[in-house]
Amino acid sequence: MSLRLDRPRACVRAGSPYSPEVNPPTTPRPPLPREVVVLGWVSFFNDVSSEMIYPLLPLFMVAVLGATATSLGWVEGIATGVVALLTAWVGYRSDRFQRRVPYIRAGYALPVFGKGLLVTAVAWPMVLLGRTIDRVGKGIRSSPRDALIADVTTEADRGRAFGLHRAMDSAGAVVGVLLSAGLLWWLSGSPVKDPSITQTAHTAAAFRTIFAIAAILGLAALGFTFLLREVPHASASTTTATTAPPEPTGLRGLSRTYWLVLVMLMVFSIANSSDTFLLLRASQVGLEPWEVVIGYALYSLVYTVVSYPAGVLSDRYGRWRVIAIGWVLYALVYFGLANAGHATIWPLLAVYGVYIALTDGVGKALLSDHVPRARRGLAIGLFYMATGLTTLVSSVVAGLLWDKVGPAAPFWFGGLAAAAAVVLLLVIRPWRKA
Repeated sequence: MSLRLDRPRACVRAGSPYSPEVNPPTTPRPPLPREVVVLGWVSFFNDVSSEMIYPLLPLFMVAVLGATATSLGWVEGIATGVVALLTAWVGYRSDRFQRRVPYIRAGYALPVFGKGLLVTAVAWPMVLLGRTIDRVGKGIRSSPRDALIADVTTEADRGRAFGLHRAMDSAGAVVGVLLSAGLLWWLSGSPVKDPSITQTAHTAAAFRTIFAIAAILGLAALGFTFLLREVPHASASTTTATTAPPEPTGLRGLSRTYWLVLVMLMVFSIANSSDTFLLLRASQVGLEPWEVVIGYALYSLVYTVVSYPAGVLSDRYGRWRVIAIGWVLYALVYFGLANAGHATIWPLLAVYGVYIALTDGVGKALLSDHVPRARRGLAIGLFYMATGLTTLVSSVVAGLLWDKVGPAAPFWFGGLAAAAAVVLLLVIRPWRKA
């Protein structure tokens, strides 16, 4: 079946940024706006803090607190659900009051408190509370932040802007997981001098020390948010001319193409359970805790390297083409994880990094392309809400499959669901509706 995906309409419109006579291949592209770069640094430092904790969390819950995979699924699912419930409302509010920065700032302040709570956790419900507070912050900041990136960029550069943001975000993840791995090796690898302290208690103390350091580093991300400036509505680069008709409000401002894109992304998210199950799988096939963290660093490094080129490719060749390739890679990785061993887990994590780079920022750019500026916060918030709710369900299902059927079962389910999404994409061909 022919896969002719969404060559942006600007490519064939005279006078557009894609037009050869306006933007020939030899013309250097202008630098990205200041707000995109500042938000990149905010995400960098936030991910240094967050990713020091994230790869250790499933090991901490299962090995130290005695939680089951089902409990892990509930923790990650509910945390994702909190984000889902908040993002649409916050996005709508940021549209209505034409202010993005206060929500962004609050959204990076709350995770500091959530991570601090993990330090004192003695049972998995306390981890749930800490993760929920952390995710409340994500729910508050995500749609205003992405809407601000879209506000200050044109369609011709939007994929590049989101690609840079995701690259800096994942670069912070690389630094965070490597720092976490080094601290874990140093703290848990040191001999236990007090015979009354068990090895489990020694490891738990190492985890808590790392969580405390991560909470402190989260303050750096909050500090960078004070360098952001609000973009006036009338001066945004995507604002229409004053002679254009007023933009529709509410849900009326969201086109049929937007809803079609949203539905397709939701269908795929049914396959996309929490990444903590990848880390739990790596531990289950024989990797030591520090090796699990290094494996996550490998995934994050690939994600960092590929994100910006993926955004540029989506600007040039179309968003759907790049996303479709990413979905195929996801299905292949999950089928591989169902049969993974100690050696094969490493290349699978690397390819998983390619998948996320091809889909994450590109998907947000695709949604932004089909929404007027006045509705952009709501549109991106609805995306987070819808895909978050489906991810909640898929994470709980993955946990149940792990406990009731076996460790390979969640990956067979995810791989088959992703393959079904690819088939549906080729049948519906949403790029032709654009």
